[in-house]
Amino acid sequence: MSGLHADALATLGSWSAPEPDQERLRRRYVAHLRVHPDGASRSCRPDHLTASTLVVDADGDRVLLTLHAKAKRWFQLGGHCESGDHRLVDAATREAREESGLAGLVLDPVPVQLSEHEVPFCRPPDGTATDGRVVHHLDVRFLAVVAADAVPEVSEESLDVRWWPADALPDPEPELLDLVRLARARVGVSRGTPGAD
Repeated sequence: MSGLHADALATLGSWSAPEPDQERLRRRYVAHLRVHPDGASRSCRPDHLTASTLVVDADGDRVLLTLHAKAKRWFQLGGHCESGDHRLVDAATREAREESGLAGLVLDPVPVQLSEHEVPFCRPPDGTATDGRVVHHLDVRFLAVVAADAVPEVSEESLDVRWWPADALPDPEPELLDLVRLARARVGVSRGTPGAD
């Protein structure tokens, strides 16, 4: 994962955090990666990077969420980095495609948000029990915009996958609300603000 590690350091080292709390997390992630060459691998304990994607429709009015099988909550698509992932955005893309069934996803390579959270059910790749330390996912969250008529499919990792109105999310956590807010702002900028690409 040396290529992924280098990409993660470069991506997070140059990322302009949108808010002071996000800048604090950015520095935390960079420090973690500098100390842990395996910091993007789930074998890195107790903390490791993960990658996820918020999928929105072209108007930013709907978001695609998955009902996580272990957590039993609605989240954006995402998961652990794997050895075949060369960049963080590659990991996020792979996870989003696997969990949504949407083959044509193209992600914005610039992260939207960072989120550090405890994951009590996270186990090493070999499935063994944890060593008692609480695992933290250091999630790097990206954005994908798809056509409004995109039809997702439920994967083995999810209990359900469906579109939700951006302003009526199911039992949302504050970080998910912030992610949607930041993603919608980015979609708005890319849809016609002077000077936008």
